[in-house]
Amino acid sequence: MSDTTAGLIQVGLLLVALAVVYKPLGDYLARVFSAEKHSRVEKGFYKLVRVDPGSEQRWPTYAAGVLGFSLASIVLLYLLQRLQPLLPWNFGRGSVSPAVAFNTAVSFVTNTNWQSYVPETTMGHFVQMAGLTVQNFLSAGVGLAVAIAVTRGFIRSKTDRLGNFWVDLTRGTIRVLLPMSFLFAIVLMALGVVQSLHSGVAVTNPDGSHSTIALAPAASQEAIKELGTNGGGIFNANSAHPFENPDAWSNLVELFLILVVPVSLTRAFGRLVGNKKQGYVLLSVMGGLWAAMLAVTWLSEALTNSPAALAAGANMEGKEQRFGLSLTSIFADTTTGTSTGAVNGAHDSLSGLGGGGPLLNMLFGEISPGGVGTGLYGILVMAIIAMFLAGLMVGRTPEYLGKKLGKREVTCAAISMLAMPTVVLIGSGIALMLPDTLGALGNSGAHGLSEVLYGYASTGNNNGSAFGGLTATSNWFQSSFSVAMLLGRFVPIIAVLCLAGSLASQKKVPETAGTLPTTGPLFGTMLTGTIVLVAALTFIPALALGPIAEALA
Repeated sequence: MSDTTAGLIQVGLLLVALAVVYKPLGDYLARVFSAEKHSRVEKGFYKLVRVDPGSEQRWPTYAAGVLGFSLASIVLLYLLQRLQPLLPWNFGRGSVSPAVAFNTAVSFVTNTNWQSYVPETTMGHFVQMAGLTVQNFLSAGVGLAVAIAVTRGFIRSKTDRLGNFWVDLTRGTIRVLLPMSFLFAIVLMALGVVQSLHSGVAVTNPDGSHSTIALAPAASQEAIKELGTNGGGIFNANSAHPFENPDAWSNLVELFLILVVPVSLTRAFGRLVGNKKQGYVLLSVMGGLWAAMLAVTWLSEALTNSPAALAAGANMEGKEQRFGLSLTSIFADTTTGTSTGAVNGAHDSLSGLGGGGPLLNMLFGEISPGGVGTGLYGILVMAIIAMFLAGLMVGRTPEYLGKKLGKREVTCAAISMLAMPTVVLIGSGIALMLPDTLGALGNSGAHGLSEVLYGYASTGNNNGSAFGGLTATSNWFQSSFSVAMLLGRFVPIIAVLCLAGSLASQKKVPETAGTLPTTGPLFGTMLTGTIVLVAALTFIPALALGPIAEALA
C-alpha cells in the first residue's frame, strides 16, 4: 500500500467515525449542561466543597471561579513537583527545579502542556498521575465550562446569570471526560499502548551492553491527553514513541480523540441555541480550515525538492517509518488545529511550507476545530467580529443569534481576538533581540526565526507543540513562555465571559428583512474570510521572514 493511499484511508475512516458520533455525542453534551438534576456523586462533591449547585453566578463571579481554581491548581502542581522525593513512585528522581516546576505547572493548568523537560527521567509516576493527568482533566473541564457559559449568553434574555462554574466543571469532568477516557484507555491498551507502574525494564543490547527501557502508565494518560486536547506526553518522544502510539490503528484512535469533543460541541451549540443549522455552519468553517491546512502540509511534505529529500526518495527526516509522510501530516494538522500539541513526528523537520501549515493553524487561533471548549468560544468571537464588519458594510446595527452587537460586545470580542497576536508578536520580537536567543536556536536564518515564532505561537495559543530545534530551557524562555501561556489562556476567557454577560442581559430582537442570515453559505464564507484576513493582516510580515522565505529558498 502506498503512503498516499494509507493516508487517504486514515482520513476517510476518521471522518466516518466523527460523523457517526457527531449527533449522539453532541446531543449528550447539550443534555449534560442543560439538565436540572444532579447525580448522587455530584451532590456529595458539592456538599464536600460547600457549593450550592442551585445558585447561579454573574460573569465576574464565574470568571473569579475560573481564575481562583486555576491559581490553586498551579500552586498545588508546583508543590507536587518540588516535593517529589517525598512521594511514592519517584524512582529516585529528585525535586524538579523551581523554574521547570513553575513552567510545567502553568503549562498543564492552562491546557498547554508545553514540556521543557524529559518526562521519563524527571517525573515519577505519582506526579504524572496525581498531578499532570489530573490537570489534563481539569484544564479541559475549565475550557468546556467557559464554552457553555458563553453559549448561555446567547440563549438567555434579560438576566445577569451565566450558570455555576463549579457545576459546569464537575459535570464536564464526571459525565464527559472521565467515562470517555476510561473507555478509550482500555481501547489503547488493547492496541498495544503500555500501562505499567514499573519504572522500566532491563534489556541486553546486541553488543552485550545493558540498558533500561522506560515504562509508564501511558494508556491512561494518553486517553485524556488527546481527548482533553492537552498533548503532554508521558515519554519525551510523545506520540512518536511506540509505547504511546504503536501503529496506524492507535494513531487513528488518537486522532479521533483529539477531534471528537470539539467537533461535537458544534452540534451541542446548535441544540442549545435552538437552531442546529448554526452549529453546522460553524462546523463547516472549522472543517474547511482543517482540510485546507492539511492539503498545504501534506502536499508540501510529499512534493518537497530539498537535496536531502531527493537523495533519500522522500522527506522522512524526523518521521516514524510506521507513519510515513501522510499520517505525520494528518497528525500535525490536527494537533495544531486544536490546542493539543501532541506530535507523532518532529515538526522542526517539516519542510519550509510544511511547517508553515501547522504554524498558521495556531495563528488562526486554533479554531479548526480548536480545543475542548476553546475552539467553540474562539470561533464565536470571530463570528461576532464578522457580523460587526458586515453591519458596517451595510450601515446596520450588527446582530448575531438575536442579540445586538454594540460597543461593549465588540470590545470584548476584540480583546479576546487580539490577546494571542499581542503575546506572540511581542514575545517573539523581544526574544529575537536578546543575544542569548541565538545560542538557543538549532538553525540560523529563516528557520531560526520560525523556531522562535512557533514557540510563542504554541505557548500563546496554549498548544504545546514545538519546533524542537529551539532550546527553551533558559530562564528567559521558561519565564516568558509561562507569561505567554497565562495571558493566552486567561485574557480571552475573561473577555468572552464579559461578552457572555453582556449578551445575556439583552432581550432577544426578532429577525427582520434586513437581518443577515447566519445559517447559510454566505455567512460561512464571510466567517472564513474574516478568520483568514485577521491572521493574514496580523502575521504575514512575520511569516514572510520565516516559513515563506524558507519555502521560497
